[in-house]
Amino acid sequence: MLRRIYSLLLFMATPLILLRLLGRGLRQRGYWQHVGERWGRYPQDPLRGSLWVHAVSVGEMRAAQPLINRLRTDYPGRPIIVSCMTATGREIALELYRDSALCIYLPYDFFRLHRRLIAHFTPAVLLIIETEIWPNLLAACQVENVPAMLVNGRLSEKSRRGYARFAPVRTLIHDALQTLQAVAAQSADDAARLASLGARNIVVAGNIKFDVPLDAVLVARGHLWRNSVGAGRRVLLAASTREGEEQLLLDAYRKAFPTSKRDHLLLVLVPRHPQRFDAVQQLIQAAGFCVRRRSAGEAPDAGTEVWLGDSMGEMTSYVAMCDVAFIGGSLLPLGGQNLIEACAQGKPVIMGPSTFNFSDAAKLAIDAGGMRQVADAADGMAVAQALLDDESTRSAMSRAALAFAQSHAGATEKTMRLIARLLPKL
Repeated sequence: MLRRIYSLLLFMATPLILLRLLGRGLRQRGYWQHVGERWGRYPQDPLRGSLWVHAVSVGEMRAAQPLINRLRTDYPGRPIIVSCMTATGREIALELYRDSALCIYLPYDFFRLHRRLIAHFTPAVLLIIETEIWPNLLAACQVENVPAMLVNGRLSEKSRRGYARFAPVRTLIHDALQTLQAVAAQSADDAARLASLGARNIVVAGNIKFDVPLDAVLVARGHLWRNSVGAGRRVLLAASTREGEEQLLLDAYRKAFPTSKRDHLLLVLVPRHPQRFDAVQQLIQAAGFCVRRRSAGEAPDAGTEVWLGDSMGEMTSYVAMCDVAFIGGSLLPLGGQNLIEACAQGKPVIMGPSTFNFSDAAKLAIDAGGMRQVADAADGMAVAQALLDDESTRSAMSRAALAFAQSHAGATEKTMRLIARLLPKL
């Protein structure tokens, strides 16, 4: 009954959904492409018995990489479908999996649309990355006998409280989680929170983001960029910054590093969302900094104070070129972005106070000595300044970050064992 009410409310919101799609397409044209897929219309040929992986956007799509690589190895006869919700997620999916998987948009969460997708592709299993709990998607899988599993499952305490606050929402989520055949949770805390909302058959497998392979080509590109900057300059990276954070960081950067110090320093600023690249350039210029853009093929020269990383799929390169990495999404209450990639390259990490998206990894990184958590942008720049001036401490943090990342690898293997038990005939 609750799911029917949910579906009715979603149907009534359809005009708003279409307006939102139109608005997002004005900023990012990818939202105007393949629109039929969002309504369960797929021109692609059917892929019988496929392995279906759903990853909502960029972070989840990259996290799925070690899993998809193992699926290709362990089940070579099975086609793979990768679904997503965002245009940037689809771009990354095509970049990573164009030759090994079919990349599609997931339909809006209407029961009939999901059944249409399942009827077309007849998937053997659905593997949902991290936190995508769509009631009608899971109900359709249950009706069509498609086992669904949550992989790399995580649930912040904030989200748990939000789901539990209102009885109808709590019941809706409970019923959806009950349909999952298995859950591979990132941590014991995530497992407990998911169980409290109704999930069953939970195994703490760890975080598969620790298993994401480093692209040697991208690492080498970053080293070339670093060499072009010059041995006498340090590089401070602000990675995956979100709206509202760039201004805070630029103000704090200007105060912490006067002009005389900026001669020996380059700030590399990489916004998370591509539709904001132009706006961030304007912020940098308004702050009085000399800026160059990666997308224009402009390498940072001696006069460049800020290099704007306005490209997709090159975060590994930006990390490779830096001496210290600040991870965005953490100054404002947004939960923080992925710190694991920087640690995997042995980079000292700084994050703000909000890390609930990576609470377990952030705590472990702090305990290991590879990360510092700060109260605000000014505090972050003060810590960055201290690290950039102290090679000994920076090197110690670098070794600790790398050791931390290496010690937590192996979640993919545990997850694959769960999948094998779930579908022994594959």
